[in-house]
Amino acid sequence: MSIILGIESSCDETAAAVCINGSIVSNVIATQAIHQQYGGVVPELASRAHMQQIMPVVVKALQEAGVGKNDLSAVAFTQSPGLIGALLVGTCFAKSLALSLNIPLIAVHHMQAHVLANLIERPNLAFPFLCLTVSGGHTQIVLAHSATKMELLGETFDDAAGEAFDKTAKILGLPYPGGPLIDQYAQQGQPLIAVAEPQVDGLNFSFSGLKTSVLYHVQKMQREQPDYITENLPNLCASIQARIVGILLKKLERAVELTGISRVCLAGGVSANSGLRHGFMQLAKLRGWDAHIPSFTYCTDNAAMIALTGWHKLQAGELASLSISPEARAAW
Repeated sequence: MSIILGIESSCDETAAAVCINGSIVSNVIATQAIHQQYGGVVPELASRAHMQQIMPVVVKALQEAGVGKNDLSAVAFTQSPGLIGALLVGTCFAKSLALSLNIPLIAVHHMQAHVLANLIERPNLAFPFLCLTVSGGHTQIVLAHSATKMELLGETFDDAAGEAFDKTAKILGLPYPGGPLIDQYAQQGQPLIAVAEPQVDGLNFSFSGLKTSVLYHVQKMQREQPDYITENLPNLCASIQARIVGILLKKLERAVELTGISRVCLAGGVSANSGLRHGFMQLAKLRGWDAHIPSFTYCTDNAAMIALTGWHKLQAGELASLSISPEARAAW
């Protein structure tokens, strides 16, 4: 029996989970609400919160799984990418625990774990498959050849889709995190307002121009109508969301055409967006794709995906040295 403890601390979620023989049996997440008053994640505050929360979160994950620390086969942790201070907390805790128990240490790439989150509820998902991975810091199209071999086909040149949601929300005067609020208001409006669609070759993305388009449009209209945002908020949100979702799905459809692979998945925090989920499933039905989206719990940052990725890496013998260090950015 293989029992893996997974630890996630890449940004502002302190999380721990237990995976037994490839099945998630506990998944505990502590959210850091302190960042809301600053309009974004403050790295120093995130690191301090991780230090306070990591022990209680791990203890709770073990209790919910009905196992003790001495039952663990290995400890998996997010090694990259993320906020370096936040990563350091999880890395040091994982290394110390693995060393004290004399068990293997497994380093996990956060974005690869997001892709494998699709296997948590669908363990028999066949490879290869394409995955559109969309989060606050990353927007990527990944070809998963296996649980441990993945190929990056396209990524954003500048801002990620999640960042575009949050920053356009800020332009509209919405509080942080603004992405979910845009989703909420979009359901009450119509995409009647023109929003720029940056043109990028291949399977790569760009969202910087989209944000600038929204900013210039709002500034222009407010000079004529001071209450423009308040009076048009649902339609503005619907227009922003429709454009971002349209860009994402257009690139994914192109990836299916280029690779001939029609087994497709979503992953990452932005895959919790209702517009993206609905559009993705509609397109999948239209094109006859075998499509899957994880439950909301496994879309945002969580340790279940780290634990499951750790389990697969353990089976493949991919272990880490105790000398390993966290990296803010790391290639696949």
